[in-house]
Amino acid sequence: MVAGFYVLIFSLFYDFSAVQTALLVVLIASVMVAEIFNTCIEELGNLEADRYEPLVRASKDAAAGAVFVISVAAVIVAAVFFWDIPVILQIIDYFANNVVMLVLLILSAVLSVIFVCLGPTGIKEKLIKQKLKNKK
Repeated sequence: MVAGFYVLIFSLFYDFSAVQTALLVVLIASVMVAEIFNTCIEELGNLEADRYEPLVRASKDAAAGAVFVISVAAVIVAAVFFWDIPVILQIIDYFANNVVMLVLLILSAVLSVIFVCLGPTGIKEKLIKQKLKNKK
């Protein structure tokens, strides 16, 4: 989700065609869908098997492999689309000359790191603990 967010934000600096933009959106969605299926397969495997099962392990490995394959494809497409030194320099110049946008970018990066490290569930648990602590 975080990578997809930044891909879409930085794509605004490029002169992508409608097809290129659509491909980026489809790739972002594909990685997310693959990750959702991977999580479902892992959780179902954990629910079904309370001990080591070779078939459960194989299904988990296959699901993780699918996420890896689509992620590598997305990275390759992103590298092909975004590797344009003049545009990269333009982006750097834009943020260097717009302090507010630079601060927003840094803030979003910090929030992204928190989101990646804790995940939605971890963030929710932290907020609930803080709320209960404040009520005492």
